[in-house]
Amino acid sequence: MDIGVGLPTTVPGADGRQLVEFARRAEHNGFHTLAVIDRLVYDSYDSIVALAAAAAATERITLATTILLAGYRPSVAELGKQLASVDRLSGGRLVVGVAAGGREDDFQATGVPYHTRGRRLDQLLTELQRVWAGQGEVPGIGPRPVNGQIPVWVGGHSPAALSRAARHGIGWISPGGSAAAYPELVAKAKAVFAEEGRTDVPRMAAMTYVALGDDRGQRAAQYLLDYYSYLGPKAQFLAGAVIADEARLRGTIDGYAAAGCDELLLFPCTADVGQLDLIAKVALP
Repeated sequence: MDIGVGLPTTVPGADGRQLVEFARRAEHNGFHTLAVIDRLVYDSYDSIVALAAAAAATERITLATTILLAGYRPSVAELGKQLASVDRLSGGRLVVGVAAGGREDDFQATGVPYHTRGRRLDQLLTELQRVWAGQGEVPGIGPRPVNGQIPVWVGGHSPAALSRAARHGIGWISPGGSAAAYPELVAKAKAVFAEEGRTDVPRMAAMTYVALGDDRGQRAAQYLLDYYSYLGPKAQFLAGAVIADEARLRGTIDGYAAAGCDELLLFPCTADVGQLDLIAKVALP
């Protein structure tokens, strides 16, 4: 199982220089992927801009949006150009993870209807492929991705999300939960891929939050309670699930590996680059 790490673009107080150093350290430590989560109406860095900075600071590590809430962006053509630009800047290292999203204010801020976001995302994914092939509604938008197209991952638990993953993605990403429930989710996702006529093996991923070190768990919980406040009681569950000690992190990694996960994405709840060394000691022995 590959181990990826999150870039702390949504952590309060994260300095831009810290994020660049975070990217460098993640690659130096040997993590497979550097990932970002996405939100518009929050005091956070733009996901695509942050990955562009990471692309300039690294050479080998995969760069991934996990997850980009692509549907709230009004212009598919502009989004396609931005993503293709990061792909070219990074030498073809970009993977685009997407999901429908559950924050209505993000859509209100850009004037995009919220309640039709799933249908819009399906249309957007089809159009992105056309834009990257130089065949969008207005042909000729560049740059072209290094490898012709950009791999797409799809997240979400709903039947519509799983079908979307099978139609458009290289695989499926679990938006959170536990390793104990993961095998059933993987089986369900693979069944949908088969129903959609896919014969390739889908890549299964999951994400979880980590905050190793003294008093980090409490501060991480406060951050997640704020970030996920729109979820109500579920925010408390996410805050309480932060991995704050090495033994639990090792157990979580082993649990996901046994459950059929191909890549586990560990998202630090601090912008302190030293956190990467602590995680790597456990996750990348």
